[in-house]
Amino acid sequence: MTEAAGDAGFRTPQSRGGFSRSVRDSLVVAKRNLIRMIRIPEVVIFGLIQPIMFVVLFTYVFGGSINVPGAPPGDDQAYHEFLMAGIFAQTVTFATAGAGAGIADDMHKGLIDRFRSLPMSRGAVLTGRTLADLVQTALTLVVLAVVALLIGWRAHENLVEVLAGFALLLLLGYAFSWIGALIGLTVRTPEAATSGGLIWLFPLTFISNAFVPVNGMPSFLQHVAEWNPFSATVAAARQLFGNTIDKAPTSVTGAWPMEHPVLASVIWSVLIIAVFRTLAVRKYRSATA
Repeated sequence: MTEAAGDAGFRTPQSRGGFSRSVRDSLVVAKRNLIRMIRIPEVVIFGLIQPIMFVVLFTYVFGGSINVPGAPPGDDQAYHEFLMAGIFAQTVTFATAGAGAGIADDMHKGLIDRFRSLPMSRGAVLTGRTLADLVQTALTLVVLAVVALLIGWRAHENLVEVLAGFALLLLLGYAFSWIGALIGLTVRTPEAATSGGLIWLFPLTFISNAFVPVNGMPSFLQHVAEWNPFSATVAAARQLFGNTIDKAPTSVTGAWPMEHPVLASVIWSVLIIAVFRTLAVRKYRSATA
């Protein structure tokens, strides 16, 4: 009996399988990351300042010179409602850089190796991190929505559709967080993860329908903008918020995503999650082996 007890005491931890165990492990890691965010509040505060600055700058600096298709020239209220879906979408996607930097920091400090020594699902480390980032992004959206209401933005649909619009925005943010996770596992330092997480986001967000109508772009950029997954979510949010003008064309090039933005947004987000979660988990296993 003594020998059996000794063997049990030195048993090597085994990875726990099963979907329910994976969910439980993911929630534990998510809780760890949320506690870390609470203990470092400046991360959340700085994450709020940037989107608020974008709202103020675009509304009061550029708003008077941008005409929304179908709206009377100089209609500031029309641009406020046109702009906010783009700002919301930009906010959830820019959280990608923070997700990548956080994972790179855990890799750099050796924390990932400690997780590997525990009897837990391999994918739970990344899933828990992305879920925690999703919670932080949701809180940021709440604050940003309040700021938007203060500058005159209004939603004109019922509560269910408005919540569906925010749900699509969060789904896009969650999808992009897996891209950030892959970047964080690929680079060597948190600084490189931050730079790598932002460099591709600027063309993605600005070559879109987020801040200006695409009809003013060169013809080849119009096609790029209207097939951009970011543009699909922005258009879907505008539709669900009731921030569209009836006589404005839904698409310049006749692109399918702009004609069916809600469905296109869901398809793009699910596809991004499926592809980049697979790549990120595979990279995680090889990077920590």
